[in-house]
Amino acid sequence: MSARRLAGQVAWISGGASGMGEAVAELFAAEGACVGIADVQRERGENLAARLVARGAEALFVPADVARDAEVAMAIGATVTRFGALHTVVNCAGIVHVAPLDTYAEADWDHLMGVNLKSIYLAMRHALPHLRRHRRSYVVNIGSVASFVGQRATPAYTASKHAVLGLTRSIALDHAADGLRCNCVCPGITDTPMLRYHLSSSPDPEATLAARLRRVPTGVALVPADVARAVLYLSCEDSAGITGTSLVVDGGYITAAEWETTGPTRFAEVP
Repeated sequence: MSARRLAGQVAWISGGASGMGEAVAELFAAEGACVGIADVQRERGENLAARLVARGAEALFVPADVARDAEVAMAIGATVTRFGALHTVVNCAGIVHVAPLDTYAEADWDHLMGVNLKSIYLAMRHALPHLRRHRRSYVVNIGSVASFVGQRATPAYTASKHAVLGLTRSIALDHAADGLRCNCVCPGITDTPMLRYHLSSSPDPEATLAARLRRVPTGVALVPADVARAVLYLSCEDSAGITGTSLVVDGGYITAAEWETTGPTRFAEVP
């Protein structure tokens, strides 16, 4: 297998400054892609782009609120202007809001849906003219295990991730004739800043995480690089023939209705 599967490709990654998006940007750059990174976290994004460039990669950070049409248009346009093309879009931006539905303010709902769902519509709207110029192009949306099941105290997040999976299927159907494949990566418990924020609503975050991991057959949390490798697979011809579907990366979390890991597994061993 080639060590540079994305040589000559240009990718645009929303939410690319931290967590899963950062891992995707790093892996794509290592695989030879020119990487455009869009995020509201300016300092983190600029530092990431500088780090990638120092490694010999081509990278650009554009500060953008991906729930705003003009800013998405600007970020995608800047990426195409810098690198001359666009082959892949990874919609990784996402937030979570932990609260019962009846306590949500309308602004909370709109903000979350804007970042988690509307951003994909905006990215597609502005990326499609560029993606259609190539014989093959790729869109990968980041869903969640919450694309399939409910989660306590995250109703808007769960609704948005169900919708991401449905939107993925529609994009795949509508644009197959353009040579575009669209798929959804659905991570389980992944150690990211968003997970840590989610756990912070608990009186004992570490105990809460340990309890959740007992429901995971592998017994360990994913790391962002685990998700990035799945995104890479769906962003090149290694996955030719796969479109309109989901790749669940969750350590077996949603495999069984009931499960309790009783002790350490070999997945917890340091390689």
